[in-house]
Amino acid sequence: MTDTILRMSGITKTFPGVKALQDVNLEVRRGEIHSICGENGAGKSTLMKVLSGVYPHGTYEGDIEFDGEACEFSGIRDSEHRGIVIIHQELALASNLSIAENIFLGNEQAKRGFIDWNRTNHAADELLRRVGLGESAVTPVIDLGVGKQQLVEIAKALSKKVKLLILDEPTAALNDEDSEHLLGLLRGLRDEGITCVIISHKLNEVMSISDRVTILRDGKTIWTQETAELTEDKVISGMVGRDLEHRYPEHTPNIGEEALRIEDWTVYSPIQADRALVRGVNMTLRRGEIVGLAGLMGAGRTELAMSVFGRSYGVNISGKLIKDGKEIRARNVAEAIDNGLAYATEDRKRYGLNLIEDIKRNISAAGLSKLAKGGWVDGNEEHKVADEFRASMNIKAPTVESIVGKLSGGNQQKVVLSKWIFTDPDVLILDEPTRGIDVGAKYEIYTIINRLADEGKAVLVISSELPELLGICDRIYTLSAGRITGEVARADATQEGLMTLMTKEEQEVAP
Repeated sequence: MTDTILRMSGITKTFPGVKALQDVNLEVRRGEIHSICGENGAGKSTLMKVLSGVYPHGTYEGDIEFDGEACEFSGIRDSEHRGIVIIHQELALASNLSIAENIFLGNEQAKRGFIDWNRTNHAADELLRRVGLGESAVTPVIDLGVGKQQLVEIAKALSKKVKLLILDEPTAALNDEDSEHLLGLLRGLRDEGITCVIISHKLNEVMSISDRVTILRDGKTIWTQETAELTEDKVISGMVGRDLEHRYPEHTPNIGEEALRIEDWTVYSPIQADRALVRGVNMTLRRGEIVGLAGLMGAGRTELAMSVFGRSYGVNISGKLIKDGKEIRARNVAEAIDNGLAYATEDRKRYGLNLIEDIKRNISAAGLSKLAKGGWVDGNEEHKVADEFRASMNIKAPTVESIVGKLSGGNQQKVVLSKWIFTDPDVLILDEPTRGIDVGAKYEIYTIINRLADEGKAVLVISSELPELLGICDRIYTLSAGRITGEVARADATQEGLMTLMTKEEQEVAP
């Protein structure tokens, strides 16, 4: 008889006006890696919040049995006491504290009523080695990128006596190399007898690591099957309720004149002023062209993009930006926008959106001057513009007064794109435009990117997913240690070839 560690039966969760979960059933075997897949809004995260006590007993219907006993959790402390630890998609770290302080926050290593800092830092260093994060335990979290912060979250989870580890999109912020490292870590935990439940949109990872897969759609359980019996297409069909013939929309480019040329671009770190993060980069973007930028974490992709966009990152920046044959000055974000540049950040929830504001205000935020009359924003015109974007971008919300923080990841990304498209840019830099969104929404984003190129805009796509770059880009640059190491036409590009170029100068990373 199969040893079941978790059984959730008849779980129903209702929010005002919305039934998020309807009679959901989930069974997880001890020592397995179990993936839960579904489109945004399918109920995956809600189900895990029910399990972990974020939504306490009494706020939902149904039963939870863990490790052979019925459970009624009133909060996260209850579930953690039983050995259930959840790592949410939204990282919950205190940026002003050190890595060690974050790992043991609420679980302090104390001696006679005082925190034992030697013990704390030593234990944190051990956990960091275990997750493969080469940082000191005393490093402030604020100095870490989002990928490294994810590893801190995992180290924090491992510091507890975990029996069931729940990870909500654990590799969403990681590149291929770091994702594979994390997946290897999870396999090792499985070998130690720790059970893992993973929510992920990355189907290649789901297929490579899972023992079984459960599909949720519209708040209901569709099926649970052994991964060995599945294909990615079958998983997608279960998620969306239909077959997707092609993962990437077909597109024939109409490439025109050069829109932007980046010449000898060099950027230094604002933290270590003698460390060059971007070194002598030369790139060209043409109208009607979708150009990809590939690189491992720390290669300098985001630093390059942000520095080009109004020098919003870095110090001692040198080099030239040539737009439509003339050098431009983009010394700040306002000048960058005035010169027809736009940048959609990789971290849409922190930097790309005002989550407590509505769709209308978010879309108009970067282009208010276009709506101003006599120094006042024309509210009627603002509403009209936002409503047009809601329709043309297929933003799934009842009105443009809907709060952005309540939207799914895919719809939030459409709002970010709408905001920048409203500024009428000639060059769009899209940093991880499909991070953390489901396959159906990804397809819509790809279609929007194609449409922008067809309108004659130059589009630069930064992505950690090489299949994505190969599927939508006309040309791909590779970046390693802040330097361009290759430029490959789509017809000549392969994952293996790109990875070789992405690691070409890894050993030369500046100290």
